Amino acid sequence: MIWSGVLVAVIAFLLVFSQILPPFIFGAAIAYFCDPIADWLERQGLSRLAATVVVLFMAILIFALLAVAVLPLLLDQLSALIRNMPDYLDTLRGRVEGLVGKIEAVTQTAAPSEAAGEAKPAADQLREAAQDIGGRLLQSIWSGSVAFISALAIVVVTPVVAFYLLLDWDRLIARVDDLIPRRHLTDMRQLATDIDGVLAGFMRGQFLVCIIQGSFYAIGLSVIGLEFALVVGMISGMASFIPYVGAILGLTLSMGLAVTQFWGDWYSILAVLGIFLAGQAIEGNVLTPWLVGGSVGLHPVWLMFSLAAFGSLFGFAGLLLAVPVAAAMGVLARYLVAQYRASPLYREDGA
Repeated sequence: MIWSGVLVAVIAFLLVFSQILPPFIFGAAIAYFCDPIADWLERQGLSRLAATVVVLFMAILIFALLAVAVLPLLLDQLSALIRNMPDYLDTLRGRVEGLVGKIEAVTQTAAPSEAAGEAKPAADQLREAAQDIGGRLLQSIWSGSVAFISALAIVVVTPVVAFYLLLDWDRLIARVDDLIPRRHLTDMRQLATDIDGVLAGFMRGQFLVCIIQGSFYAIGLSVIGLEFALVVGMISGMASFIPYVGAILGLTLSMGLAVTQFWGDWYSILAVLGIFLAGQAIEGNVLTPWLVGGSVGLHPVWLMFSLAAFGSLFGFAGLLLAVPVAAAMGVLARYLVAQYRASPLYREDGA
């Protein structure tokens, strides 16, 4: 009864505050990722406060060095992309309509005169459908670009949240441990250890996957000559932390830009598509098995369902929480199955 109430309270909290949760989720993820380093520094003789300051200072320093090397070019491309996005949308929409018009002309020419009256309405429907789908897709890209700029504001909040959580991480864990019923303490600690192993393996591996994929896309698209290749690579790499989302978002954005820029040069358009297909092949067959491995232990269908369900319920915050929660549920499910197989209900001898 108590656990049901806790679950209902957590779901209600996420539903009410989902819009403001992303910076806190990012801050908690940074604190969780950096806690082993802070613990190691403590064992070397530093206080928790000093270890926290050192860890976050090094993280900010690395970020600053990357920002100095990449940020000016990135901001230039991003501002140019946002400034020119309306023109790109109009150009792409016009080319889609022109392609539909050519299909209509071919259909009317090839069709018998009796079927011409039926072919035209079909072509009109095709044009309207293309306009509607293309308009929605491009509007989604535009809305996503604006949302990405707005999301940069969380950079101010995330380090503060990460600092305080990292400073008090061990005390928070100790308080949670103190609230666990004593008769379930051993089992709960084992479950927490298993979940920690799953999440740590996933976060470390997926973080490296994001960096490698983002760099691969940015360099590959730059070699082809696609405008805003750095922006596309960065967005694809960051979004790759959520499985499948980075590939879909990056492919949609890059193909829209490629069709606008390389219209008529089908080899370049196919080359952009080939880069994303190659990136997904490398990610699925090399990077994820090598860096992430089986740490999450989730079937891809269950993972996709978790992303869809949490995203639908809690928005962007739900997408960030989907994989960790799904992984924790996987650990819990395996524990429950083990308990069931050890029970008299499952064993034939009834022992």
